[in-house]
Amino acid sequence: MNENWDVIIIGGGPAGSTAARYASKENISVLVIDGKKEIGEPLQCGELIPSVDELCRLCPDVPDMEDLFQTPEHAISLRTDKLKLVPPSGKALEFPFEGIMLNRPEHDKSLIKLAKSKGVEYLIDTHVSKVSGNNVHTRKGEIFTGKVILGCGGTNDPIRRDYWDEKSLNIPVKFMLINGDYDDSTVELHFGSSAPGGYAWVFPKKGGANIGLGIQKKHSKGISLNVYAKKFYSKFEGEVIYQGAGSLPMSGSVKSLVNDNKLIVGDSAGMVLPSNGAGITTSMIGARIAGQVVAKHILEGLPLEEYERIWNNQMGKIMRNSKRSLKMGNLLFKSPDFLVNLAFNRVTKRLLWRAVTCRAKFGIF
Repeated sequence: MNENWDVIIIGGGPAGSTAARYASKENISVLVIDGKKEIGEPLQCGELIPSVDELCRLCPDVPDMEDLFQTPEHAISLRTDKLKLVPPSGKALEFPFEGIMLNRPEHDKSLIKLAKSKGVEYLIDTHVSKVSGNNVHTRKGEIFTGKVILGCGGTNDPIRRDYWDEKSLNIPVKFMLINGDYDDSTVELHFGSSAPGGYAWVFPKKGGANIGLGIQKKHSKGISLNVYAKKFYSKFEGEVIYQGAGSLPMSGSVKSLVNDNKLIVGDSAGMVLPSNGAGITTSMIGARIAGQVVAKHILEGLPLEEYERIWNNQMGKIMRNSKRSLKMGNLLFKSPDFLVNLAFNRVTKRLLWRAVTCRAKFGIF
């Protein structure tokens, strides 16, 4: 394989493949390096994303949603139209919400196909050990050189690890895929002592559901995530066909996204909304910006710092609102269940929904 590239991207998930697709132009060579034998597996998330129409409402400053999100039907398990916020009492608040439950491995493979159609090349089953200057070193002893290098490798990305000092709050999550009959139009978020400092979820899929939870250790009273997961899982019947785990960066996007010729994108840059844990679509939004800026940087000399400016223009307001919502939520997370129950009522319904969807609290931006 060629050792010299215009752009090298570490990580071939939604962020990496999207950045690669938009960076690859005529006369620009792009290489994606990923440590997995098959990108998209093992599954590490809840698989829920908003529909394109919902995203247009949630992120009004992001252009051309249809071009960015080209999810093929075979990568969609089902579509939902309601979301329930469920307190410990079980008396849920219901909201309209157009969601898409993905078949996440197929979704990631479709993004790879899009990137390859633009001329992107992939090197899989290859772990990056370090990045030094323009050189990307692999554990196999290979060295690849890139004019611009993007870190899209998640919370353990080597560029984020070695070149960024800013710390992030990483919340551990566990989930399972289970067969059975579930409400195929409604997604649920459960709050309270069942998932202290975070929430539990029930996301329906065709013939089953993706069920999981995330917690903040500082609110868990010394009890492990495994214990909380086992207790929540026990409420559901069906054949468990898969169990997974991961972590979500919940501090919001980092202050700086560029360091010399290196950019971080997606989870490695904290592009997860702190108030709801959404990361697939936000990472792809950031990745498109990064890819477009990198292409113009190589072809026209555009400063890489434009990536930060455009991200802040498109997503800065939403990210700030989401951080505020998490701070408000942390006050609630410390409360006993009876207070959480009291907080979920008709009077607070609109406020809670605006917090979860990262809007300003009282309609004031």
